[in-house]
Amino acid sequence: MTQFDQQYKQAILDIMNKGYDEKNERTGHVCRILPGITFHLDEGFPLLTLRKIPLKIFIAEQIWFIMGTNKPADYVGKFTKIWEDFTEEDGTIPAAYGHRWRHAFGRDQLGLLIQHLQDKPGSRHGVVITWDPREDGLGNPEAKKNVPCPYTWTANIIGNKLHIHSIVRSNDMMLGCPHDVAGFALLQAILAGKLGVQPGTLTHSISNAHIYDTHFTQAWELVERENDHPPVHFHAQPDYYDRAEQGDELLTKEIFLQLKKQYSPLTNIKNMKIVL
Repeated sequence: MTQFDQQYKQAILDIMNKGYDEKNERTGHVCRILPGITFHLDEGFPLLTLRKIPLKIFIAEQIWFIMGTNKPADYVGKFTKIWEDFTEEDGTIPAAYGHRWRHAFGRDQLGLLIQHLQDKPGSRHGVVITWDPREDGLGNPEAKKNVPCPYTWTANIIGNKLHIHSIVRSNDMMLGCPHDVAGFALLQAILAGKLGVQPGTLTHSISNAHIYDTHFTQAWELVERENDHPPVHFHAQPDYYDRAEQGDELLTKEIFLQLKKQYSPLTNIKNMKIVL
């Protein structure tokens, strides 16, 4: 199995065997939970192959994030409708990750990160914040439909490689986690291409790693699976970042084709519905 398949399968097994069953107040569902699960990934591109995941969604999302817009219709909505449930009446998502990276707090964090690491590649100040403490969480009655799950990430150049550490407050392990890991790996590759270095280690840390009761049967099915899949490799061209900023729709297709030709997952696991 691939490195990600192995770590992911072990995480699911640990949650199912050792997790705490607690009822979630917001959804009304019982979740089986473990705190503090971390993936360390440095071998190939982390695409889950134990079941099929849709490639174009996380690709289009990352391009949309780099664009910095809070309107799904500007880009990601042309490839998937999954953000519709989080869109306000004016067509925006106030907590859109890329919008927070590029426009919140009076700073273009993503643009400044690139400039900073170009000027000072040894810096340890490469921190990007998605969570806005003025609006998000802590029972805020003005909370919108969506608050960020991956709430911060750091970028360091060590050994001429770009290493990213993403920290996630809450992850639906059966649906969200594989999607988020692949998305951050793509972001890492695109930023590395822009900075002229290689992608290094992707560390993905989850504060609340949970499986919903509606996915227990599917979780047991997944941990029984094996797939002798070779590592998937992805190379981002130096202009991918600039093309993403411009909202180049051909970029999603280009990245999709590079990944799809290497991707031979096992079949879908049925009845994997998102819990909102």
